[in-house]
Amino acid sequence: MNFREKSRASLVPKSKPPLDQISKRTIGHYEVQADSFWRGTRDHDVSQNIDALLEHIKGSEPFDILDLGCGPGRDLKTFVERGHSAIGLDGAPRFVEMAREYSGCEVWLQDILALDLPVSRFDGIFANAVLFHVPGVALPEVLDELYMSLKPGGVLFTSNPRGHNEEGWSGERYGAYRDLVQWRTYMDMAAFVELTHYYRPKGVPRAQQPWLASVWRKI
Repeated sequence: MNFREKSRASLVPKSKPPLDQISKRTIGHYEVQADSFWRGTRDHDVSQNIDALLEHIKGSEPFDILDLGCGPGRDLKTFVERGHSAIGLDGAPRFVEMAREYSGCEVWLQDILALDLPVSRFDGIFANAVLFHVPGVALPEVLDELYMSLKPGGVLFTSNPRGHNEEGWSGERYGAYRDLVQWRTYMDMAAFVELTHYYRPKGVPRAQQPWLASVWRKI
């Protein structure tokens, strides 16, 4: 067993959660709550996160962007308005329908725990408030899939609610709440190189910043 395999083994929970049940219940929650979720999030300002992704992508615009877990399409539309080519992906059929209608973009219906992405397709992947739904046992494979789908030198943005490395059910949603040290461990294993990280919302004490954002490059 090499170093990476040992590192991965050390992060796997002793009791493995049933992935099919995680997908079914979590996606089902968003499917049922799609309209109220849209009302509650459509005016959220995540421009800091969008800027963090775009400013680290090298090359000439427009960029090819994958909005992973795009929801109803708020950020998809922003990428298009900024002149980029954006594709959305979500596991909830209602979100896919809403995102297509709202943004006018191509949107793929895929479960994040069973991704099937094209190789070296994207300059950037925007994973805003989505990867925390991936349990630790499945995260290495998901990150490998994202790495493979980025062009050489491509950039992955992530933002997740932080915690003390606990994971489990919160109502009908599964979540993993990792600190920076553990998140770096997963990303290092996937061969991503860290470009920057920060906590949100900006301008308040750390105790009032529940979100950990980070930007990574495929080398």
